[in-house]
Amino acid sequence: MTENENTLHKFYAAFTKGDAAIMCECYHPDIRFRDPIFGLLVGDQVCSMWKMLIANGKGNIKIEFTNLKADEYLGSGNWIASYNFSKTNRKVINTISSQFHFKEGLIIKHTDDFDIWKWSKQALGWSGVLFGWTGFMQKKIHEKAIASLKSYQKQINVH
Repeated sequence: MTENENTLHKFYAAFTKGDAAIMCECYHPDIRFRDPIFGLLVGDQVCSMWKMLIANGKGNIKIEFTNLKADEYLGSGNWIASYNFSKTNRKVINTISSQFHFKEGLIIKHTDDFDIWKWSKQALGWSGVLFGWTGFMQKKIHEKAIASLKSYQKQINVH
């Protein structure tokens, strides 16, 4: 197993245990994260996002990861998150594909990709079914996610 594969295993093993601090140890200080809900996050925003998601999950997030691979510069993996969405308490099973770039043995770029319409149908119910595929609804989901993150960062005094 390569050093970077070990980093990915450490990251996801910590995620399964709800340990955002260990997850964040796997990130380079200049981390750039992107996914369909939060969009682009950088630096402290990334760790704050994981801390917020774990806190909102109240210990009820189940993470399964597979196919973790990495060489000296690039990595990839797949994972499934099962949880109740905190805003609606609706059950979500989200299948995610991840891509990674490494620098100095740490993750410097992390991109998660998943079907936001499928996610919105589960998380939001009928409004997600009817409108989750639209750019308008996806923008609203993004705006609410960013507002929640900013509120959480204020709460824990991260700028």
